[in-house]
Amino acid sequence: MINRRHIRVKVMQSVYAMLQSKNDVLDKEEKYLYNSIDKMFDLYVLILRLFVEVKNLEKNNMKISQKKFLATSEELNPKTKFINNAIFKLLEESVSLNNYLEDKKLNYWTLDTEYVNDIWKVTKESTIYKKYINSETTSFQEDKEFVAALFKEIIAPNEKLADYFEDKSIGWVDDIPFVNTWVLKTINQLKPNKPFLLGHLYKDDDDKKFVVELFRKVVLNHTEFEKEVQDKTPNWDADRIAEIDMILIKMAICEFLKFPSIPSRVTINEYIEISKDYSTNKSSYFINGVLDKILKDFTVTKRLNKIGRGLL
Repeated sequence: MINRRHIRVKVMQSVYAMLQSKNDVLDKEEKYLYNSIDKMFDLYVLILRLFVEVKNLEKNNMKISQKKFLATSEELNPKTKFINNAIFKLLEESVSLNNYLEDKKLNYWTLDTEYVNDIWKVTKESTIYKKYINSETTSFQEDKEFVAALFKEIIAPNEKLADYFEDKSIGWVDDIPFVNTWVLKTINQLKPNKPFLLGHLYKDDDDKKFVVELFRKVVLNHTEFEKEVQDKTPNWDADRIAEIDMILIKMAICEFLKFPSIPSRVTINEYIEISKDYSTNKSSYFINGVLDKILKDFTVTKRLNKIGRGLL
């Protein structure tokens, strides 16, 4: 499921896009924001299905080889450990996964088979495949470890596949690292004889509401929040502050003032970490300093109204 850090990243991107375009139609941008998060779930599902497609390609090639007029002994009696992998089986038989693919019409691998072929070829030539297929032991744990290694060493680093995803949806460029972690976590959590159920995109309704509430409150109050930044950075012109830094600081101020259940220290840590991936090398230090100064001022002037978990 999506976590709050990635929700913040998505909101940051939408705030940036809206302020750049000077568009004031909130509803339209909110729909786009939700859609970009939904598309991330599509990517997650597509990667899970890719395992099955690679397995099916191996199975089909085995059948073709067996029908050769001069088939070798190895082709007539192939090792079937790969196609019988228990993890592939769980994914292939998952009703919820298959229903999602059908409902969303995610037939990418049927239309673009070359990418499945590429992954299959690299897999067949890999050391991890040869070691796995020649192993005389068979267990669910071994199957799981092989699939995890297949993903980490062959699928996730594949540049051609990454370029393909980027062509399909520009937003996936930023989503890939998060989705890769999500896929690997999913593989490691699979249990023997327990059907795979596709989870929910959001942890709960509060997280889904957090998306639009954070976006709307930042956009509607961004001028006020910018004044707060200017007051705490008298030696800096607003134009000298990187645009992403300014947006991240505004978002943090928004959480300080408008989200009483979120601890202030959690807010600061989250935006510092986001800045490391999306802004300049020195941004995290700058953001940390500005937010620390703003938080102290809000505390002294009693503008914070934290309750419950937000008091931690």
